[in-house]
Amino acid sequence: MDRYIEVARRLITHLADQLQADFAVELWNGEVLPLGKDARTDLRLKIMNPEAITRLVRKAPLGKGFDQLIQLLADGSLRIEGGTLLDVAARRGSMNTKGLFKRLSKVQLARGLWPFLMRSLPKKEEQLEKHDYAGDIADKVEKGRDDKPLVQFHYDLSNAFYGLFLGPTMAYTCAYWPKPETTLDEAQTAKFDMICRKLRLQPGDRMLDIGSGWAGLICHAAQHYGVTAHGVTLAQEQYDFAQERIARLGLQDKVTVELKDYRDVTGSFDKIASIGMFEHVGLDNHDAYFRKIHSLLRPRGLYLHHAIARPAKRNMKTFRRKRPEFAALTRYIFPGGELDTVGMSANGLESHGFEVHDVEAWREHYARTTKAWTENLYARRDEAAGEVGEAKTRIWLLYLAGCSLAFERSAVGIFQTLASKKAKGPSGLPPTREDLYR
Repeated sequence: MDRYIEVARRLITHLADQLQADFAVELWNGEVLPLGKDARTDLRLKIMNPEAITRLVRKAPLGKGFDQLIQLLADGSLRIEGGTLLDVAARRGSMNTKGLFKRLSKVQLARGLWPFLMRSLPKKEEQLEKHDYAGDIADKVEKGRDDKPLVQFHYDLSNAFYGLFLGPTMAYTCAYWPKPETTLDEAQTAKFDMICRKLRLQPGDRMLDIGSGWAGLICHAAQHYGVTAHGVTLAQEQYDFAQERIARLGLQDKVTVELKDYRDVTGSFDKIASIGMFEHVGLDNHDAYFRKIHSLLRPRGLYLHHAIARPAKRNMKTFRRKRPEFAALTRYIFPGGELDTVGMSANGLESHGFEVHDVEAWREHYARTTKAWTENLYARRDEAAGEVGEAKTRIWLLYLAGCSLAFERSAVGIFQTLASKKAKGPSGLPPTREDLYR
C-alpha cells in the first residue's frame, strides 16, 4: 500500500471532523473521503498525486500557499470535479474555517504533513510550466511603466475564448440586471443603455470611450443615441474585433477605434466613459489619469467613471498591503492592476477640476455577472481548453468564481461615478435621477 495514502487519509479525516463541509476529497488512488458527516461526494477536490501536497505544504510557511494553490490547479495536480469554486462555496454546509488551526490537533497535523514535507520531488515537478506574468512592472509611467504588455497579457488570449463566456455582446464589465429574469445579454445591453442615459448622450455629441474593449458601448451609443464615438484600446485582439464589428454594423462614419494608450489621445469630447479600465492604471498614476481626462473634456462635459473598488482602510500603508489572493490575481490575471476606494476616486475627481454629481453602487450586479460568466465558461470548458489550453481555462474558472464570491461577500465593490468638468453656474443636469430608471 502507498504509505502516503494512509497518511493523507488520517489527515483529511481529522480535517473533516472540524470542517463538516458538504463535499469530498478524492485521493490519487481513487479513494473518496467525505469532508463532513453527511457530505455528498459528487463534488470533490481531487488530489492527483502526493507531490501536490508536498508542493503546497512547502510553500505555505513562506506565505506562497495561495500562489502555489493556483499553480496546482493550473497544471492539474489539484482539480475541482463536479463543479466550480462557486459550487464548493455553496456546499460549505456548516463549515467554519475561522479558528480552524486552533481547533486542529497539532500532533496529528505534524504527523500528517511531515512525510509530505520531507518527500523528494521529481525534477519534472520542479520545472513546471509557469502561467504568471514574468515581466517587470514599474509603479509609475515616469519610471518606465508600459501598460501595453500588461493589458495584452490579459486580453490578447483569443476573442473566441472570451466569446465562450461573454456571449454576443462581448461586454467584459459589470452588467446591469433590472429584473430577476433578465438574461446576461439583456443585462449587458441594459448596462450600455444606462451608461448612455447617465452621460445624457445627444445626437451629434462627440464621445470617447477609454478602454473600449470589443466596441460594444460605442457601437450602442452610435446606433441608439446618434453620437460620434471614438474608442481606444491597447489590446490587438480587441482592436481587430472592434474594426470588424464596426464594419459589420455599417458604422464607419460614426464609430472609430485606435490601438493607442489613453495618454496619447488628443482632441475635445462632450462625453467620456471609462468602464472597467481604471483598475489597470495603477495607484501612483491616478493624478496623471484625472488630469488627462480633464484636458480632453469640454467645460461641463460629462465623465462616467465605472471602476471596481476595495473597502477603505485606516491608512494608505495598510490599504496598499495586498492580501495573498489579490497578489496572486495581479500575477496570473491582471498584471499591474490595483484598486482604489470609492472615496479616493471621488477625491481624485474633485481635486482635478471635476464636480461629482452621482455615485451608484453595482456590487450585487457584478456578483451576478461574474457568476454567469463562470457558469458559461464551465459549460464550455472543453472548447475553452482548445482555445487557450487546459491550464489557462482552470485558472480563469478559479478567477471568475473567486471574483463572484468577492462581490457577493462585499470584499470588493464597484461604483459608477458621474462627474462633469467643473465650471461656474448650473450643471445642466436634471434635478433628480428619476428619468434614468424609466
